[in-house]
Amino acid sequence: MHGEYKIPGGKLVVVDVETEDGVLRHVRVAGDFFLEPDEALTAVNRALEGAPVDTDAAGLAARIDAALPEGTVMYGLTSEGVAVAVRRALAHATDWTDYDWQLIHEGPESPALHMALDEVLTAEVAAGRRPPTLRVWEWGAPAVIIGSFQSLRNEVDAEGAARHGIEVVRRISGGGAMFVEPGNTITYSLSVPDALVQGLSFQDSYAYLDDWVLGALGEMGIRAWYQPLNDIATDQGKIAGAAQKRVVGPGGGPGAVLHHVTMSYDIDADKMLEVLRIGREKMADKGIRSAKKRVDPLRRQTGLAREDVIGRMIASFGARYGLSRGKVTDDEMARARGLAETKFSSPEWTARVP
Repeated sequence: MHGEYKIPGGKLVVVDVETEDGVLRHVRVAGDFFLEPDEALTAVNRALEGAPVDTDAAGLAARIDAALPEGTVMYGLTSEGVAVAVRRALAHATDWTDYDWQLIHEGPESPALHMALDEVLTAEVAAGRRPPTLRVWEWGAPAVIIGSFQSLRNEVDAEGAARHGIEVVRRISGGGAMFVEPGNTITYSLSVPDALVQGLSFQDSYAYLDDWVLGALGEMGIRAWYQPLNDIATDQGKIAGAAQKRVVGPGGGPGAVLHHVTMSYDIDADKMLEVLRIGREKMADKGIRSAKKRVDPLRRQTGLAREDVIGRMIASFGARYGLSRGKVTDDEMARARGLAETKFSSPEWTARVP
């Protein structure tokens, strides 16, 4: 069995392993990491040899830590990263490069239709009718998108939203509320087979699926990092938030993961605070008087037009994993429009948690 794991902010770890009588055998760890002294690699392999196959990542990492020679130095490598690579091998996880990725980047759509497209396209990936897909959104109207489990009245100032003509929609994933305006926001979705994140914890899957965009930002001169559980941050502030939803495949078979990210290119902080109650509460709790100190737009950090930032992100993804341009099919769009009208525009769904 073969497992690979790119440690967020680090290097690639590759594990080849066999199993016999319920334990790990013939473990071989490799990768482009740095490790001193040389005998530390032998110690890692020996620590994993004979481990029960049901040992979780934390248990495998503990075995490695206990076996490392005194003074071992790891660069681009962690014991936890090796353990995750082992778990991915045992789970027969796939890698990004195992797939033919498709890009969807079409014209502006309504907030409700974007919510519906996420659900439909991810279900299509789960059913095996669509390849793994990167979809870049264009917003047709300003909106507040609340998480699946958030209270509508606790998160949104209804009067403020109405005054500014801002639509409120609820998405299928958890997490917090997002304030978006066309031209000021960059949003993308990844709809991927769940095999891509097999062997990863829920938290690790966020870091794993965000790693490519950290690289893209780095190419634009922004040193960004994953901040658990679901933020992307820089030394000048938070720039993005992510959320996920697991979708079960037909008949309960292998499914798919929806991972979507909203990034602040620019922001009207005063308007945001008139619409989002949670913004005021979080800042009061942290002793921060201005939203500008919490969300730092990409426009200022890159000096690039929004279209250029998106273009560079797409190019970076394609250079890593390959990417062909596609489109939403007529059938997918028809189903999404139906869901947008019957579900995502309905008061029952939007206020399902009042």
